[in-house]
Amino acid sequence: MTVQRESADKIAQLARFDPLTGLPNRSHLREVLDQAVAAAGARRPGCAFLMVDLDRFKSVNDTLGHQIGDKLLSEVARRLSKACRGQEFCGRIGGDEFAVVVPSALDNHAIAQLADSIIAILSASYQIDGHILYIGASIGSALSPVDGRDSEALIRSADLALYRAKDDGGGVHYAYEPQLHAKAEERRLLELALRAALEKDQMHVLYQPVVQADSGRVVGFEALARWTHPELGPISPAKFVPVAEEARLIAPIGEWVLRTACMEAVNWPDDVRIAVNVSAEQLSHPSFVATVVSALAQSGLDARRLELEVTESVFMSEDAGALRVLDQLLGLGIQLSLDDFGTGYSSLGYLSRTRFTTIKIDRSFVVGASKDVAESLAIIRAVVTLADSLGMATTAEGVETEAELAMVLALGCKKVQGFYFGRPMSADDAGALFLAAPERLIA
Repeated sequence: MTVQRESADKIAQLARFDPLTGLPNRSHLREVLDQAVAAAGARRPGCAFLMVDLDRFKSVNDTLGHQIGDKLLSEVARRLSKACRGQEFCGRIGGDEFAVVVPSALDNHAIAQLADSIIAILSASYQIDGHILYIGASIGSALSPVDGRDSEALIRSADLALYRAKDDGGGVHYAYEPQLHAKAEERRLLELALRAALEKDQMHVLYQPVVQADSGRVVGFEALARWTHPELGPISPAKFVPVAEEARLIAPIGEWVLRTACMEAVNWPDDVRIAVNVSAEQLSHPSFVATVVSALAQSGLDARRLELEVTESVFMSEDAGALRVLDQLLGLGIQLSLDDFGTGYSSLGYLSRTRFTTIKIDRSFVVGASKDVAESLAIIRAVVTLADSLGMATTAEGVETEAELAMVLALGCKKVQGFYFGRPMSADDAGALFLAAPERLIA
């Protein structure tokens, strides 16, 4: 009987508690939340539900392995339990998501204080097997009965609030607001429309000139995806790109832009390059190099005329795989440029390991330098010096005035692009530039 009882107790333990962290699991959390909602009834405020999602945890798993990741999760669980010493009931939903049930919430202010204390304690440094690690946490909260009269509604509301916290960069707490449902529905409909746009050929590519800074001669174009909805009209990239990233549509959109740009650029002069943006997701796909080879073969475009633009984000995981793919592309004769340099995860290491043709200087630095911001001026000078020493060119992005052009030229930038030389245009209009001005001077 003793063995049977121990076995039954063990099974019950596994059914209700997470084996890694020892915290209550998803089903146990749901039981407690159901009880809290029922007990609170129509009381205002009633109970509260907080969803806690770790920031940057995936990078720890990707770089240091799951064993370190598991130890980190266990330490997170210990800290979360320490932060919930009162009536709060905490548990692990799964992966890097945790939750807290507060059976008798005082008010939104008290919940905000609890959330802020959790974020603070989880954001402090961790020491795991000799590694010093920094992660963070984002929290979404919902309060019964105003944000949900049952557990399912309360969980959904907290999840929407968490989504907003993550969307705003993480490391913050958001309480549920009614308009979040409307925003979530708008985003869902936008995703459906974007999927339809890909299928129904509602997207198109525009091309922005890249010119030689000292002469104004067109030396290339950057291909830019654009979307015109049949009812809503043009949809800003700032609006549809985040949706595409979340819906995992960046790779198919990127491939379509690549193939379209190659087919259209082949009609331009032989020494005019076409630059196409490539995402980290595309680079990580095992068939990406084959896709590029196929696009070149189908279009007949010389590989030396294709320039692929990547941002610093592709190096964040410090995965050698991205470098291998870039080396393969270089081996085909394709040019590489580093986009938005200095705005993200900056490291000089990958500049020495990858033969970039061009470093692109973000418009934010151009604007800052035009206003005599010392830091922006210093950054542009440093990037130009670095590029020159490594045999790379520099392109200043977002040049909109004659004064900005004169400034980046004086600072040593070799190429420029921006509204001063032309807004993004159709392939036909781009081709017409060469017919109208064979010397290609558009400034």
